[in-house]
Amino acid sequence: MTGSVSRRPLSFALVGESQRIKGFTATRWRIVELRLDDSGPWTLELQLYLTERAAYRFNLSGGVPRLFVRAGDAGERPRPSAITASQDVAAAWLDGEQQVLEVAMPLAIQAWLEAYLARHGEAPDAGRNKKRKGAGRAREMSQ
Repeated sequence: MTGSVSRRPLSFALVGESQRIKGFTATRWRIVELRLDDSGPWTLELQLYLTERAAYRFNLSGGVPRLFVRAGDAGERPRPSAITASQDVAAAWLDGEQQVLEVAMPLAIQAWLEAYLARHGEAPDAGRNKKRKGAGRAREMSQ
């Protein structure tokens, strides 16, 4: 498989905005100037994986598909290190107390993701892999 089939460089900048929450000042970071190249201050490679096809479909079928960026430990200045189109992967990052930033997925990436799913097929339905009860077991012989 060639790199262009399952990988795309994306570049972006980060902007911090101060917010007052219950008497405390916090910085809320957001992704801006997302581009489909490697020319921005931050560049990450979006890699697609066959095992994440169901998550990609779920993301695309939502109201506004999103990209998720792992940006280091929660509460610290962001240091982007990975990007995904899978909400499952992003949830795992959050469970690991990582900071996750999100941004609307560009139409070009949506089309590329749709083409990837068309080329590799939708993820198998988990229910289709289940065998009927007792299938594959040796028959009990009644005497």
